[in-house]
Amino acid sequence: MKKELIKFGKRPFVRNVLTVATGTAAAQAIALILSPIITRLYGPESFGLLGAFTAIMGIVTPIAALTYPIAIVLPKSDREAKGLVRLSLYISVMITVLASLVLICFNKQIVGLFQIDVIAPFLYLIPFVILFYGFRQTIEQWFIRTKQFRITAKVSFLQVLILNGSQVIIGLFNPVAAVLIISTTLGHALKALMLFIGAKKSNYKQMGESYEEKMTIIMLAKKYKDFPKFRAPQVLVNAITQSFPVLLLTSFFGPTAAGFYSISRTALSAPAVLIGQSVGDVFYPRISEAANNGEELRPLIKKATLILALIGIIPFGTVIICGPWLFSFVFGADWKEAGEYARWIAIWTFFMFINQPSVRALPLLSAQAFHLKFTVINLIIRASVLAAGYYFFNSDIISIALFGITGAILNIILVLITLHKSKNFDKSI
Repeated sequence: MKKELIKFGKRPFVRNVLTVATGTAAAQAIALILSPIITRLYGPESFGLLGAFTAIMGIVTPIAALTYPIAIVLPKSDREAKGLVRLSLYISVMITVLASLVLICFNKQIVGLFQIDVIAPFLYLIPFVILFYGFRQTIEQWFIRTKQFRITAKVSFLQVLILNGSQVIIGLFNPVAAVLIISTTLGHALKALMLFIGAKKSNYKQMGESYEEKMTIIMLAKKYKDFPKFRAPQVLVNAITQSFPVLLLTSFFGPTAAGFYSISRTALSAPAVLIGQSVGDVFYPRISEAANNGEELRPLIKKATLILALIGIIPFGTVIICGPWLFSFVFGADWKEAGEYARWIAIWTFFMFINQPSVRALPLLSAQAFHLKFTVINLIIRASVLAAGYYFFNSDIISIALFGITGAILNIILVLITLHKSKNFDKSI
């Protein structure tokens, strides 16, 4: 038994997952230790304003480079992958300039449309966030391609330590929402900078290049056009799905309700980031290699999904059972109601946690058009049930309950459809 465990631990996939998870776990440990201090310093309303800002940020940042960075893992040659790196960086700059012009020309209209007067002064930070996020995402995908997971793990730990530490220190003297918002923006810049330094110091040895024709930036943009055509809209719609609850809760029930939702999502994202994203980051290049080598994909997707389900039962189940008590104990008495939110959000987040292998596999299954349509349907259904909780019941808890249950059902459907598509893909090999 001992020998089998040692042999299992030496497998490249397992070793890489442990590397990413260890760094992320250290970062999450720092966040967990400092979060009770931060929540007691700033309070629900400040977190509600931060949540509204990050909701806007969450909508625009995923398409900072039109999702071209996700394609960096796919090419067989490093030459082509480096071309995608340059393309991603160029597009990030262009999107930043465009966002700046839009904000300068239509700031008042945007504030009025989304009813976000409370964070209007901070909207001009958004272009900077787009630029930093685009650079960060590009470098992260290069590290995923080259399996340099140690660098990403170290950077994640340092960034969380510096960000949360600064929020505590400044909060002791001036605990206002502006501190949370500005520090969050600078956190993206810091992570991008540290990743860039890590890339410069990297000792990665380039793979031997074939004699294939060198592709221009324009040629690469056309070759991987499915990403901006299908994946970018899908990511945008998914980001809206993730972010609109905060904006609607702010509009319907005020910033305190948005604060309860924000802290619940932040707490429940810990296992998703620690394990789910770690597995996803390692699984993506692994399944890409499997597709290139003609291996069957369905068993890989199914196994990874079941493993995540077994892992996720304990943390998410605990929140479902003990949410109010846990949040009151960890974050303070003012956050007890957030625990009620967390119970329902945990149901949805569990199934989102286990769908990581399916989401990562969809580009390889040529199913990005399907994913876009599915995400649009997801947005419409979940926005409708959240609004229904307000208009028919005038209850934030019922709104969150409906939102969480429908999210769980839709994620189950996505996994089942992906497994079906992977079965058809395997038959065509």
